[in-house]
Amino acid sequence: MKPDWREADEPLRKITITGSELNEMVEITGSAKGLHCIGIGTDAAAFTYDGTPGYAYKVYSDLALPKKEIEKQVYERLAGIPFFPKFYGEGEHYLVISYEEGPTLHECLTSGIPVPEQVIRDVEEARTLVRSRGLNPRDIHLKNVLLQNGRAKILDVSEYVRDGDDKRWEHLVWAYRLFYPSVEGSKVPAWVLDSIKKGYNRLDQANGSIEEFAQRISQLFSKFMK
Repeated sequence: MKPDWREADEPLRKITITGSELNEMVEITGSAKGLHCIGIGTDAAAFTYDGTPGYAYKVYSDLALPKKEIEKQVYERLAGIPFFPKFYGEGEHYLVISYEEGPTLHECLTSGIPVPEQVIRDVEEARTLVRSRGLNPRDIHLKNVLLQNGRAKILDVSEYVRDGDDKRWEHLVWAYRLFYPSVEGSKVPAWVLDSIKKGYNRLDQANGSIEEFAQRISQLFSKFMK
């Protein structure tokens, strides 16, 4: 029998998540025995609790509490789609979802863990299902897709109510087809991925083309592979 997720409520009250209006990572103060931070973002931090295995708690800063309500509604609308965590409930400052194991795609690249084609197909199917629920599957990137038993599990649905296509997933698929075969099984240094990310984020500001960006990536990988 699964433990009651509410058993973590008291330990969670012993921590404070402080956000920033400058979109910086949240700060965590306080601690509680058995409580473990498993991720930090600009709106919230995620925790597990030893007394309630199988659950993850996304704890929001005061600044981000409106986003908590939005994300709750998104999870409720995604219910039954197997590519996302299950939603269980909420506390004053947190949402409760299923704890999902597995490396992120970013960790797969830095650790040399092969990413199968099935992961790409799973995310494509998930995006179609998200749209069928009247939502917009945005902000899908290397750090919020898990490799789980050869399949994909997608984390962080907070932007699915926003309009527009940020093209992040489309460009990841493009990079997977074009560059990944040359590095599959190799450990790609984190600094290489960070350099690619920074260059990608500057694309719009510099009005550069994706083709020019591809040439820079090719040069970077050619140096790495030597």
